[in-house]
Amino acid sequence: MRKIFVLSFLSILFLSAFKTSNNDTIPAASLKKPDGTEVNTNTFKNDGKPMIISFWATWCVPCKKELDAIHKEYIQWQKETGVKLIAISIDDSTRASKVGPMAITKGWNYDIYIDHKKELQKAMNITNVPYTFLIDGNGKIVWKHDAYKEGDEKHLYELVQKLAKGEKIEE
Repeated sequence: MRKIFVLSFLSILFLSAFKTSNNDTIPAASLKKPDGTEVNTNTFKNDGKPMIISFWATWCVPCKKELDAIHKEYIQWQKETGVKLIAISIDDSTRASKVGPMAITKGWNYDIYIDHKKELQKAMNITNVPYTFLIDGNGKIVWKHDAYKEGDEKHLYELVQKLAKGEKIEE
């Protein structure tokens, strides 16, 4: 009986470490722009409007598909909701030099950063990409999703629209 209790308790602790509550915010971490300029995540703001933070990598096919799919609609999303997308590459130092050129080639007009020290990736328990977070106008994480399949961007935009209207998101 004691073993069951201990295992149950450990399971609850483990699962709660990965649950996002409405009080979670993006932790402070040092990132780099593709030009090498360092930026701290505590500067990420969008004047009270929603933000999407997408973790990706140059070698990740689903990541590129997701960012390409959003790119097709992003200008309209911005006009309608004011949303801002921040794409954070988890590429290691051997591939980091490919991040900027890839974003330019694809025409992505997102804020692009590289998690060069893996600080943010570790702090947010990101083990696989793509991993997407939706942040409300107060800077709180209200939704998260890992992986990508065609059409996921439509659901994401529905959530962005709700946030833009001041509605709550239920995870």
